[in-house]
Amino acid sequence: MVGRDGEVRATADILRTTGDAARVLMLTAGAGMGKTAVLERAQQVAAQDGAAMVRLGWESEDEDTLDSADGIAVASCGLVLYDPDDYLLPLPTALRARLHAAAREDGMRGLSAFSTALAAAARRLPFALVVDGIERMPRRVTHALCTLLRIFRPQGVPVVMAGRPPLAADPRHAQLTAAADQFLELTPLRPAYVAELVDTHVARRFGRPAEPALANAVSRALGNLAGNPQAVLSVLGTMDEQDLLELDGRMCLTRAEQHLRLATEDAFLLGFGRPHASPYPSTVEAAIVAARVLDHAEVRVDDVYRPTPSAGGRALESTVDRLITDRVLTADPQGRLSFAVPAIAAALRTLPVPRDVQGNSARFVTRWADKLGAEAIGRGSPRLADRVAASGPRLDDALAVPLLLAAAREEARTNWPRSARAYAAVLNRLAPQDRRTPALLHEASSLSLRHGDHEGLLALGKPLFALLDTPHTERTNGAERSAGLSSVAAAWVWAALHEHRAPCPDIIRPRSGETAGPFPDAASLAALGGLYGIGPLTPRPTTTNRNIPDTGPAHRQSPLPSPAELRVVTAAMGSHTELSRARQNLLPDAVDDRALDRLRHAAAYADLAGALTAVLGDRYVAAPDGIAVQYRGMVRDYLTGDWDAALTAARRIEVRSRMRATAGIPHLPRALAAEIHCARGDIAYARTWLQLVPDTLTHPLAARARLAVRNRTARTGEVLDEAWHDVRRARKEGRLAGVERLLLRILSLAARKDRPHMVQQTLEALETLHEEAATPMTREALLLGRGIAHRDPDSARTAHGLIKLRGDIHLRVISSLCLTHTADDPRPWLAEALQQAHGLGLGQPFRMAVTRAAQQRGIPIPRLRQTEAELTEPDITLVRLVSDGVTNQRIAKELACSHKTVEQRLTRLFQRTGCRSRTELAAAWLNGTLRTSSPDPADT
Repeated sequence: MVGRDGEVRATADILRTTGDAARVLMLTAGAGMGKTAVLERAQQVAAQDGAAMVRLGWESEDEDTLDSADGIAVASCGLVLYDPDDYLLPLPTALRARLHAAAREDGMRGLSAFSTALAAAARRLPFALVVDGIERMPRRVTHALCTLLRIFRPQGVPVVMAGRPPLAADPRHAQLTAAADQFLELTPLRPAYVAELVDTHVARRFGRPAEPALANAVSRALGNLAGNPQAVLSVLGTMDEQDLLELDGRMCLTRAEQHLRLATEDAFLLGFGRPHASPYPSTVEAAIVAARVLDHAEVRVDDVYRPTPSAGGRALESTVDRLITDRVLTADPQGRLSFAVPAIAAALRTLPVPRDVQGNSARFVTRWADKLGAEAIGRGSPRLADRVAASGPRLDDALAVPLLLAAAREEARTNWPRSARAYAAVLNRLAPQDRRTPALLHEASSLSLRHGDHEGLLALGKPLFALLDTPHTERTNGAERSAGLSSVAAAWVWAALHEHRAPCPDIIRPRSGETAGPFPDAASLAALGGLYGIGPLTPRPTTTNRNIPDTGPAHRQSPLPSPAELRVVTAAMGSHTELSRARQNLLPDAVDDRALDRLRHAAAYADLAGALTAVLGDRYVAAPDGIAVQYRGMVRDYLTGDWDAALTAARRIEVRSRMRATAGIPHLPRALAAEIHCARGDIAYARTWLQLVPDTLTHPLAARARLAVRNRTARTGEVLDEAWHDVRRARKEGRLAGVERLLLRILSLAARKDRPHMVQQTLEALETLHEEAATPMTREALLLGRGIAHRDPDSARTAHGLIKLRGDIHLRVISSLCLTHTADDPRPWLAEALQQAHGLGLGQPFRMAVTRAAQQRGIPIPRLRQTEAELTEPDITLVRLVSDGVTNQRIAKELACSHKTVEQRLTRLFQRTGCRSRTELAAAWLNGTLRTSSPDPADT
């Protein structure tokens, strides 16, 4: 059982301990916490050690599965002794007859005789009593059980009582508590165990383990029920293959988190403590309505509780009180109501709505608007905007539009997400030819732009494109319309680039008979995106203000880059001369040298968010879950050597691109993921990622990923020719940033395949590139290329220092291997390569390169010295069992795994701790000196 090993072991110990040491254990747990499963598993463990168990129930309990005729009923108190597994069958006939005779006696005398008979039977055949479901036990039976355990406790018979925690106000609570010697409460599973449970279930059902983010999403959806095993399994049970996507051999969640739900039966059991059956009580009906309302509108406590409520209002207050008391609903410090368990709300939304929620909202808004006016209601109660939007056509536009517009403007500074929703609702109601549409588009786009709301900006595309499609005769003239919508179009393209989405051609392409597009600022942003691998390459628009410098601070008030700033970000892809000229148009303190290095580094990886941050600084605002921002984090993790986190980001980006209609196609994250897998030797995964990247994508990052993957399958000559073709194509398109790494990979492959002519040709290309671009990366690549081509240790050592300072772990491994071949003393360099490569998880290609280098230099491959690391929870569980003297066979049963798995885990634990036997492992644990280790510096 996942996460319950300690509880199972403690319960089994009670069941096994008979004689004078026998104890009474009360095992309690809330609904769905696995109380019965723990009890059954403990009985199995105890039975494997030879323990016998007899169930103590009561008359009429579980009538479908138990027959009181098969048990021994105690007269007048309702207790029944069941022995379905015939544990008591070996008892002598006289002892069994004594049990039956004692059970027939009445009152206290009967309980005393029954206890004495149980003790006599236990002395002949030790056994334990198990009582499950004590919360369902009738009151008189509870009293009899407490009397039996407190006054006439059977000597030498252990007892385990299991059930839900009794209510404090229930007098049985004190009785049961007083009767127990030990107490064990099942607490919610810790996050690590929830992840293990999710992983195990998903792997069993779909054949692949779960992505860790799936367990986190399930826990968030469960809210107060996070860690409840039944709830976790219930949510997983509502998923099917359409809700999951396999990436890197892991199942990733593609269903929106707000749609994760409990099965209906579990939602009623865990949320309301009752089975799902119609008709529903008033509180359940109210919860179903609340689930619908809270899904699209904000409701606060003061919306429900009025100073002078009507009769219906008092009934509503009472119902909401009950839902809050029962922890179905909860209120935050601001008074906003929400479901304590979002998955219960999602389950309730699938049920038929007992009332016309949309109609009620419309009538409610209409009544208040008739009294006070639509605009006054919008300004005074802007929270009603969400209910207006949800009412749809049930509210007339004449009422809805002024109310929504007033609410949007009222909330623009205090609650911008609601304001953005209100603007979107207004624009969806207005016709494209409405004279208010352009101004409202400008207001809405400015609001979303200030807050980095790229999804909100993309949602404005529908009314924007509808307006652009209207004939000029229905509006003002085309030039006037384009001028009014220029900022809106630029904001839309800005948002599209942040979701790696190709801009709409209607915004950037000239129309028939025109030489320039209608929106030059938007076209400039689209051209930038093409250079950074987002959308097609487009010609850079020619504008009259292209070379006008930024001479004042006015442009710094906008989140969008000025024309001069945009030119700098664009020029970072090209030559040093072009970038210097573009930089001259900025203010002297706008972009310093360090920011310029960050800009060129971001351009080499097509990291648009990183490039814009380097230029815009604090003005850059973007949502953290957007693809561009997530890719920036992926690049950072790649460079710093946290490749597992980088691959997690790649999977997260891929899932987002397939879930969100506003998201585009993330080609560059796919290419970087393919390169990581290739370096690790996971060619199948690398090919899968690379197949998603079109050959038409010419960015150097994609080209170097293609070179790495295809080199494993195609002939070297063909692969190198294709790579050279990619180099020439990138240079022709003005993409110099990143070409140095592609050339360095070509040079390394040519040197390994003994192609001196190509090595020299590539080195010359690197020299030419460095003359043009003159970036820190081109210098590192040139120096390292000289080290490889000419076996020049000085150049390689200089490159290594620069790479180490910049923080590119993978390139640092490459430079260390180069120095292993060229340095006078290769041993420290080989050790450093091994040290850094271990964290990256480099696979067979690296191991072959290490073996080759060690053989050529005639040195042994060093072993890594170990440093301390913490024991994991599974490690601790295993060590405790070993310290208790438990055999491997019993450990396998305890952990529900095979004997071979236990041996493998112990072997790995011996290696990590340095212990050579179970005895040493147990001694180190008991002495508090047990430490695990992980590879750190190389020990030569």
